[in-house]
Amino acid sequence: MSHHTRINADNPIFDSSRTDEFADRLTSVLGHPPDLVDHSFVIQQPELEGRCLFLETLVDKNKIEDNVLRMFAEQPLSPPSDGDSNVEEMVKRRIPIATISVAEDLATCTQRLLEGQCLLVIPGATHVLVLDVAKFQHRAVAEPKTETTVRGPQEALNEDAGISIGLIRKRIRTSDLCLEQMIIGTATETKVIMLYMKSLAPEGIVNEFRSRIGKIHTDSILEGTYVEEWIQDKSMTIFPTMVRTERPDVAVSHLLEGRVAVMVDGSPLVLIGPFTFMQSFTSPEDYYQRADIATFLLWIRFLAFMLAVFVPALYIAVTSYHQGLLPPSLLISISAQREGVPFPSFIEAFLMMTIFEVLREAGLRMPRVAGQAISIVGALVLGEAAVTAGLVSAAMVIVVAITAIAHFVAPFYNFGITQRFLQYFYMILAAVSGGFGILCGVLFTLIHLASLRSFGVPYLAPVAPTFVSDWKDVLVRVPRPSMTTFPRMNKTQRKKR
Repeated sequence: MSHHTRINADNPIFDSSRTDEFADRLTSVLGHPPDLVDHSFVIQQPELEGRCLFLETLVDKNKIEDNVLRMFAEQPLSPPSDGDSNVEEMVKRRIPIATISVAEDLATCTQRLLEGQCLLVIPGATHVLVLDVAKFQHRAVAEPKTETTVRGPQEALNEDAGISIGLIRKRIRTSDLCLEQMIIGTATETKVIMLYMKSLAPEGIVNEFRSRIGKIHTDSILEGTYVEEWIQDKSMTIFPTMVRTERPDVAVSHLLEGRVAVMVDGSPLVLIGPFTFMQSFTSPEDYYQRADIATFLLWIRFLAFMLAVFVPALYIAVTSYHQGLLPPSLLISISAQREGVPFPSFIEAFLMMTIFEVLREAGLRMPRVAGQAISIVGALVLGEAAVTAGLVSAAMVIVVAITAIAHFVAPFYNFGITQRFLQYFYMILAAVSGGFGILCGVLFTLIHLASLRSFGVPYLAPVAPTFVSDWKDVLVRVPRPSMTTFPRMNKTQRKKR
């Protein structure tokens, strides 16, 4: 389940009588890095010198200086008596650092250095002492950037797994929360941590997560998506089968409903599964609002999804195939607008939607101060200029504006990307065969959704298969006193809250 880097340099066992040679070989294996510190200091009188080795870019040097170097410089160990001759044990008792382990061979010592620990090489000792003084650089806890909310906590998870775990433990103060750590990546040695509630998460789903993560064999894990692509049920789908969140309160709410979370050290996003299609419309803010307001906002998101996916396709279908469906006055207005447009409606819609996608990406990649101005001003200027030049109709600009606004209503960023894929899919079908093509696309989409699973849970649950009791937290948000049971589709071990 854990895949460790193997540094093969004959991996000699530590020889306490040849500390200089051992330290030199260790330095050679690392390639003589400029941040490696090899410091000699007096441990015991008369003239018993030890070696202190660490990578200064990965450790807290103040801990080493205060708790090791300065302490022994001011007061070395007394000469050993007959009953206390074990120098190694004397040094361990003397150093005021909580976590002190031992290493015996070169490979282990090298790996500990790369993990930000300090090595004490002591003549006469049987092991190398390893001091846990790691201090990796990380940013402070900040507000969430991809999941903003008006009400609720304003804390976001961090790239440092320790800080993220602390934010979750702050909210779940029970021993029922289980954490399992695995090391993945032969080059990166990334910590991947699985979190779940022991009394809630189904044992089969926990075992499935553990098995899939354990089967990952790769050289690098740099972000949570690396793990997601390995463990998701089906890779050939545009629909997310795991949710990614940077909010600790969202992660905790899923854990308390019996789901499993996967945290990757170095990524501020937590992966959570199982995840269903209907949960894509649920926002964290729903649980910080009154039930009636939350239900209204939920149905607004359903409407926005329909607008984002179908409005461009319906425009193409109506203007190209089904003009008779429009009221005469509206048909005359659209026909007058399109009279001087040289492109068919599909090319017109495709060009405008693609230009808007380019502007959106430019706004994301540009510096934050200029990005928003470029995306807004660019859209206004290009839209007005295109209408004035007769390249597109004014109705098409309205369609693009409605679609663009509806896209931003999606609570999760990756589900917004899914909507954009579906939009182009239905536009092509509408251009080929109008409304009939759209209906065929809807049927194909439903069949595909019904075939998906997220760790064994049907992707369309609780609609298909139907769990009417679960609709109270999916299609509507009932008042909290009425939430007395866990959703049936989660298959939690406990049924009552």
